Amino acid sequence: MPTPVSDARPGPLLRRGPRPLLLHLTLAMLKSSGSVIASTRLSSDSPFWNGAPAEAGFSAAVLAETLRQDRALIAGIAAYRRHPWHRDLPDPPTMWQEGESRLLDYGGQGPAVLFVPSLINRAYVLDLAPGRSMLRWLAGQGVRPLLLDWGWPDAVERRFTLTDYIAGRLQRAMMAAGGQVILAGYCMGGLLALAAAQLRPDLVSGLALLATPWDFHAADADAARRVADMLPLLEPALAFSASVPVDALQILFALLDPFGVAQKYRGFARLDPASARAMLFVALEDWLNDGVPLAGPVARECLGQWYGENAPANGTWRVAGLAVDPAALRLPAFVAVPARDRIVPPDSARPLAALIGGAVLHAPGAGHIGMAAGSGAEAALWRPLRDWLAGVARG
Repeated sequence: MPTPVSDARPGPLLRRGPRPLLLHLTLAMLKSSGSVIASTRLSSDSPFWNGAPAEAGFSAAVLAETLRQDRALIAGIAAYRRHPWHRDLPDPPTMWQEGESRLLDYGGQGPAVLFVPSLINRAYVLDLAPGRSMLRWLAGQGVRPLLLDWGWPDAVERRFTLTDYIAGRLQRAMMAAGGQVILAGYCMGGLLALAAAQLRPDLVSGLALLATPWDFHAADADAARRVADMLPLLEPALAFSASVPVDALQILFALLDPFGVAQKYRGFARLDPASARAMLFVALEDWLNDGVPLAGPVARECLGQWYGENAPANGTWRVAGLAVDPAALRLPAFVAVPARDRIVPPDSARPLAALIGGAVLHAPGAGHIGMAAGSGAEAALWRPLRDWLAGVARG
């Protein structure tokens, strides 16, 4: 029975994405075309032949499946771009600002915990939406969360090195917080927090590293080097804007999981748009597509040294002239290593727990983003982190 055609006009497009859209559509097209071509060349003479039914019928089935998947992808992207949800949480008070960076105070009574996010994603992933804000939840749990929002890099920040960010702006944010703080770094922000804790131990009473990479070659050294090999291709953009544009960064992430975006949008097409799962999907996708350019000098350090040379794990990464060495830290530490992390593989993050003496290793069954802001984040990370913070506060 044919599907009825609706007379309803589709709603307006409310957002872009997934970014860069052309890349993800091209990847999906290449996968579909490759499957169809391969199916037409499969025969009883092929080493992969397993006694399947008639070749023509098999090829027709492959074509039908690829068309079904392509329709689901387009439907998922259209549903996302027309979804009415939007983030409307007001920012908490700003207690310090320098350039484009702000230190936001979420209130609460208890130990001050300064959260350090990545430089290439918006800080609000930790304050995503009502009911999905780790920082607002912690503020009601005997913690005083502070969030360092790096902001959009302006002309000054685009000349920054990692030393400028860590020994400069992050250190001054720590001083503005008053007294000792517990540093909590998320993803790339964990590396910044780790280096800052080693540089200024007098300002830090504890360190939480959440999905923080360390050994960039542990899971797939060749893949990491391929990311580093992209650096020469980015040099024209660096010369033009002194930064890596958002879409170029998204391409680098796509190299880690080329078909992951298409797969999750096909899944979104099956969801009820009014469901909590659909709204959480949109919230997270809006955040992922709302990236931040990366300063040119920082890009060269991260891609060349971290991904290319594996400098952190090899002991050759230096900040302000000091080799960053987790084993030199003498403070309570919490290392969260999500088991289903595709962005920071567990084998990359886990060594930090062994290198920092006495560190607590927490391994939730979650993904990189789901651990911090997903539907199961409270059980996966928020409560265990709260309990560890309470222990640090008690001494």
